[in-house]
Amino acid sequence: MDKATEKSLSDCCDELSRASRLMEAMKKVKYALILDDVWDKFTLHRIGIPEPTMENGCKIVITSRSIDVCNYLKCQVVKVPPLPEQESLTLFLEKVGQDVLQIPNLEEILKLMVAECAGLPLAIVVIAGSMRGVQDISEWRNALRELRQCVVDTEKDSEDEIFNRLKFSYDRLPKNSSIQECFLYCSLYLEDWNIRRKDLIENWICEGTVQKLGSRREMHDKGNAILNRLLNCCLLEEANKKACVKMHDVVRDMALRIKSTGPGRFMVKAGMRLEEIPDEDEWNEDLDKVSLMKNLISDIPQNMSPKCLMLSTLILEGNKGLRQISEWFFANMPRLKFLDLSRTSIEVLPNSICNLEYLTALIFCGCKRLKRMPSLSKLKALKKLDLDGAGLCKAPKGIEMLENLEYLDLSCPNLRVLPRGKISKLFRLQYLRKHWIVSTEIRGEEVAGLKMLEWFEGRFYWMKDYSSFVSKLNLFGRPSHYFIKVGGKDKNKEGHFWKFNNNDLTKRVILNRCEIGEEDEFVLPDDLQDLRIESCNAVVMNNLEVLILEHLISLRDVLKVEKIRASLAPTISLHIFPNLKQLRVCNCPKLKKLFPWELLQGQGLQNLELIEVKDCEGMEEIIGWEEEEEGNQTTTPILITLPKLRILKLQFLPELKRICPERGVMVCESLNSIKINACVKVKRIPLCLRRENAQPSLPAVKYIFIYNPEEWWESLEWEYPDDKIVLLPFLKYNEICWDTWVNITYESV
Repeated sequence: MDKATEKSLSDCCDELSRASRLMEAMKKVKYALILDDVWDKFTLHRIGIPEPTMENGCKIVITSRSIDVCNYLKCQVVKVPPLPEQESLTLFLEKVGQDVLQIPNLEEILKLMVAECAGLPLAIVVIAGSMRGVQDISEWRNALRELRQCVVDTEKDSEDEIFNRLKFSYDRLPKNSSIQECFLYCSLYLEDWNIRRKDLIENWICEGTVQKLGSRREMHDKGNAILNRLLNCCLLEEANKKACVKMHDVVRDMALRIKSTGPGRFMVKAGMRLEEIPDEDEWNEDLDKVSLMKNLISDIPQNMSPKCLMLSTLILEGNKGLRQISEWFFANMPRLKFLDLSRTSIEVLPNSICNLEYLTALIFCGCKRLKRMPSLSKLKALKKLDLDGAGLCKAPKGIEMLENLEYLDLSCPNLRVLPRGKISKLFRLQYLRKHWIVSTEIRGEEVAGLKMLEWFEGRFYWMKDYSSFVSKLNLFGRPSHYFIKVGGKDKNKEGHFWKFNNNDLTKRVILNRCEIGEEDEFVLPDDLQDLRIESCNAVVMNNLEVLILEHLISLRDVLKVEKIRASLAPTISLHIFPNLKQLRVCNCPKLKKLFPWELLQGQGLQNLELIEVKDCEGMEEIIGWEEEEEGNQTTTPILITLPKLRILKLQFLPELKRICPERGVMVCESLNSIKINACVKVKRIPLCLRRENAQPSLPAVKYIFIYNPEEWWESLEWEYPDDKIVLLPFLKYNEICWDTWVNITYESV
């Protein structure tokens, strides 16, 4: 199916139009279609799929737990039998851990427990996960008794056959903690939905299912511990490289079944393509949480006012067509705490929202049409206000009155001014984000006064605001996460040349097109990990993990060692950049030398893993002598040790003559990859592949990419000619796109 057809289908606003367009598209192709986990009867024609026939050669495969569904669709039924006894036991042991076999007298109990799983793979996985780490045989005996009690009187081939076995694992979760509540909360999301860990934990915090602790970091740690417990029990699955979790659809059905009756029940109609909000008679008084996320609801009728006196959570996120909400809609929801209207087309909020005195979270991420909000001054309980991507031009009225606010995201593209004094009154604020892509000015003294702030992202236009903030940061040692940009607007809206590819770095500063004055007027945070310097008039240094220098047109030196040495006592050795892992330099045309050889003495650059230099037309040396040492003509080899260097990348350096001093020998035992592109004046690769005059050892090098002419490689000088022969098997000419490869390799090697 082509992209035009896919877009046409996605643009359809109703099922009938979508089915009609799909039918026309499917008639033109020969298809093999798999419909997985079908529960309800339906007709192929209704959803836009032509009937498969011998003539059109099309095939449909359906998986279902319901024989009635298969018979209704006139399928040739193939029953998948339960797992045999031995395969069941093998799967159980794989999930629970082979160490349980060391527990005396457990073998018989283990076999009986596996038998109770009835050969159902999901039940085996989840039940085994719930027993992981249990070493006491009496606990195993008790678990077997409880499992048998769960499945008694269960009819074979009924839905209860698996649900009751899964509920056994749920019942084993600690009842005196919030783990069960956190697990059930996951059922509010769509079936098979990848739930971002960070977002889920944030919602748990807002809902109060993660207990209040001293700091936001401690609460996130608690949330991660709960998530890991649920993952270890196999009630959740990891997804998207462990950044997300998801619920198996049958586990989700079990959770929804638990919350379908009694007080505190859920109403979940997420991702069901509803075009209208559920009728008012479905909104019962005993509802606790309602999720209508990812539907097609476009309007809430003016006369609708459901009576939900106990409702605490309402999620309307992802109803992109939703433009307005009835003024009376919230009138009978007095205990509403969590309201998510993210990614809707809401334009104006009803004034009645201001009467929700228990409201703790208001979320409007991606609400581009939201232009106006009523005053929030009455929402004294509000702890989280998220306006990331909202269309507001002004900060909400009454925001300074939210004395309990802990989380504030004001990353609204059209919000240009924050009235002076509003932020400083939010003294409980732990999280403040005004993303630097959005060019709103934030004043340093206001942010610096927030003594509980743990997470900050924002832009300071003026150096004085930045310095005011950093001075307090160095004094009090907070926040634990910051991402600060200093300076004016970016040259383009596409962002920066360099990408942050290390999510472990939580303390970052970008200097962009800003004026750096005298040294005593500029400070860097003591714990800074990542620094970018772009198009500025000066360069600074610090104890970093990442140093990126880009578009510094006037830069002539990264640092001068003799100036640093002059400021130190004679007995103090240089330990500059001891934690630096990545050094990237781009488009610095006047820079002739990257760093001096003396910088490598002591612990300098000993953790460096990547050197990348590109588009520096004046670069002559990567590692060079200080100016007063230019006359040094020593014949003794100069050992240059970079023990952790893995990637060396040199591109478009037309004047580069040397990688290191003339007699320098680079000892790089971890070097995995070398790329040299358009550096034709380099005459020597100063690698050392041997120790103490021994034969060349097998290098760590796996890739050498040469974009220079082939004869350039042949003409290179070598300290030991045999080393060239050792490296030949790893040599490649123009075989893959380096930029694609290096991103993969640096993360994986």
